[in-house]
Amino acid sequence: MKSTLFYLIRRSLNLLFISLSLCYSASAQRWTAQQANDWYKTQPFLVGANFIPSTAINQLEMWQAESFDPATIDRELGYAESIGMNIMRVFLHNLVWEQDAEGYKKRIDQFLQIADKHHIKIMFVLFDSCWNDDPKPGKQQEPVTGKHNSGWARSPGTKRLFDSRTWGGLEQYTKSVITAFGNDNRVIVWDLFNEPSNNGYNDAVLPLLTKTFTWAQSVRPSQPITAGWWNDHPLSNDLMFSQSDIITFHNYAEAPKLEAQILDLQKLGRPLICTEYMARTRNSTFETCLPVFKKYKVGAINWGLVKGKTNTIYAWDAPMPSGEEPKVWFHDIFRPDGSVFDPKETALIKQLATGK
Repeated sequence: MKSTLFYLIRRSLNLLFISLSLCYSASAQRWTAQQANDWYKTQPFLVGANFIPSTAINQLEMWQAESFDPATIDRELGYAESIGMNIMRVFLHNLVWEQDAEGYKKRIDQFLQIADKHHIKIMFVLFDSCWNDDPKPGKQQEPVTGKHNSGWARSPGTKRLFDSRTWGGLEQYTKSVITAFGNDNRVIVWDLFNEPSNNGYNDAVLPLLTKTFTWAQSVRPSQPITAGWWNDHPLSNDLMFSQSDIITFHNYAEAPKLEAQILDLQKLGRPLICTEYMARTRNSTFETCLPVFKKYKVGAINWGLVKGKTNTIYAWDAPMPSGEEPKVWFHDIFRPDGSVFDPKETALIKQLATGK
């Protein structure tokens, strides 16, 4: 009884904090459900992947000047275009902006030029609670053989999450990057925070997550703002669902559970985009799940496009120290040379995305 009462009090205080924090900015304007649904009516069936070039181990290596690789980006977004994909979800990193804001802006623009050439819209992700902590700029580590996402970098990482004195740079990063591209029709959505409560952050992430929504809404872009459901942490979900213009979510389950979640989230009355799915060995596959997304016109963004330094052909919890290719890839679609893991998958993606 005492523990239940404590939980209810804590939740009430956290929700009060969220409300007060969001109210201080008069310009914090969430889209109405009508605005969101009107916007979504103008969109095609959104089909794409979470994208990082095969030559980058993490967001820092993708975006830093010395390792930015437009030739590979161009080639691999061409693979996506060839199967009818029209959206990519792409992770940014605050450290690159803080180290070289003007250079970063130029590289983002160059990336968007390449994506636009391939008729692909971009959903940018600003912060991320997943994988390796204590990110640092500069040369990044080499991949651990056979280990899934061995070098992926959190943003901003635990030290800054717990030290609000450092949030000035995070605020500037959020406002600056959204202001720079907030009316750019090559950008389709702003995803503020990937899996914010992951790695045990839970309630501790709420202050920064709340601030991030406030910062983004204070420079109100023309594109929708969101942050997505990934687990059953009630406080972060309450915040994200109450502040997002459109509803985004992750689902790595088999098709019946995916359909059940879609039906549940439809009750919120806003457009839905699944920003992560497709883990073959967990029975989340293109063959079974993509028709469900098509049925309900829910955007479908799978994890991984090209096999590369992120090692996401290997499962989260099943490393292969030998480095041999698993018989069934966990994520990803293409090899770096453009050949595919399964031609039946790419044919299905193209047919459902384009009708051809």
